[in-house]
Amino acid sequence: MNTHTYILGIGIILLTLFSCGNDNGKADGYGNFEATEITISAENNGKLMQFNLDEGDVLQKEQFIGYIDTIPLALKREQLIISKAVIASKSKGVLSQINVLNAKLKTANTNKTRAQNLIKDNAGTQKQLDDVLGEMDVIKSQIRSVEIQNAPVVNELKAIDVQLKQIDDQIQKSKITNPVNGTVLTKYAEPNEITAFGKPLYKIADLSTMQLRVYISETQLANIKIGQEVTIKIDNADAMKAYKGTISWIASEAEFTPKIIQTKEERVALVYALKVDVKNEGSLKIGMPAELWLNTAE
Repeated sequence: MNTHTYILGIGIILLTLFSCGNDNGKADGYGNFEATEITISAENNGKLMQFNLDEGDVLQKEQFIGYIDTIPLALKREQLIISKAVIASKSKGVLSQINVLNAKLKTANTNKTRAQNLIKDNAGTQKQLDDVLGEMDVIKSQIRSVEIQNAPVVNELKAIDVQLKQIDDQIQKSKITNPVNGTVLTKYAEPNEITAFGKPLYKIADLSTMQLRVYISETQLANIKIGQEVTIKIDNADAMKAYKGTISWIASEAEFTPKIIQTKEERVALVYALKVDVKNEGSLKIGMPAELWLNTAE
């Protein structure tokens, strides 16, 4: 009787120890790795003269990749400069008239000051001042008249300056410069192909830090917070390979369980999505499945 009781007691203790594990050996969440993918597109039309990259290349921010043919833009720019010179030569005569009238206005303004001083000293008359003021009004009217005549020319010159700025901007955008650090995932174009504005050239993503999108139940939500360190495990040849991760985002609203990672019974349940940042030494790939373990001791 005592032996039977002893064996039963040992069995209860062992059962209690095994039941203290992390949900009977199950992970707290399942998901797949993802990364922010950016598609780089052409910002101009023309022939792709140079395009130096291959899939798998690691690119740095602001790295020069290639350029689109700029000869048509350069020729158009040269044509605009010639047109501007021709129009400017036509306006030189008008501008010289304005300069002469401005000189007369300056002289008349000096005579005005002199006439005002003579009146103060009782050495001049009001008529002298009125004559000077009348002369100034005539000169100002002449300047306005010349400016009105020259307005179309000035506006045309301004329009050409705007077109030159647009051409310079297009030439600058013909240079293909990588915008972010990352790895080339897909290459969509080859040198000597004709490209167009908005046409994709390549896709890039920063794979140095991967994001694991995991779905957890509402009951688990109280045990997690942003910035919390967790353990991420992936399949390996012999055993699960573990990584340290940090929770960077938690969804504010629930959603239905994704069918690709849950059983049929769980598909009707509402879950919360979260993202875990994981440093990638090169083994982690986009789409790779992984497990989330809140108990890092497991």
